[in-house]
Amino acid sequence: MNGEHHYRLRSTWTGDRGTGTSGYREYDRAVTLEVDGKPAIAASADKPFRGDPAKWNPEELLLAALSECHLLSYLHACVTTGVVVTGYEDDASGTLQEDGNSGGAFTEVTLRPRVRVADESMVEAALAAHKQAREWCFIANSVNFPVHHEPEVTVG
Repeated sequence: MNGEHHYRLRSTWTGDRGTGTSGYREYDRAVTLEVDGKPAIAASADKPFRGDPAKWNPEELLLAALSECHLLSYLHACVTTGVVVTGYEDDASGTLQEDGNSGGAFTEVTLRPRVRVADESMVEAALAAHKQAREWCFIANSVNFPVHHEPEVTVG
C-alpha cells in the first residue's frame, strides 16, 4: 500500500450576516465541511474565538483525527499480533497554548484508550500494540507536538 493518497474537502463559510467581514464582531464563524458522498459537518470557531460552542471546531477535529487514527492503527496492530479486541473507547485531551500575538499551537495531546480484550493472555500484547499503532498513525506522524498514550486494558 505504498504511494500517494489524495484527499479533498470543501470548507464553506456560511457566516455572512449581511455585511460580510465589515468588523470583527459582525460575522459568524459558521463553516460547513463537506466531502463528496458523506454527510456535512457543521463547524465553527471555538467559543473563546467568537464561535458557536454547539458546532465542531478545528481544535476538536484535530483531536478527533488523532484519536481515530490511533484507534484504527491499534485495531490493525492487534489483528497482526492475534489480540482480539472486543471494546475500545478513548478519552482524548489536548492543550493549545496561545502565544499572545493572535496565534498559538497545540503543545500536547493525550490519548487514554480503554481497551477490552477477549482473554487474559492477550493483555500484555494489547498494551504493546499501542507502540506499533503510534508508529503507524499517519496523523500523529504529521504533527509537531507530543502525542502521549495512557492505555488501560481489561478482559471481558
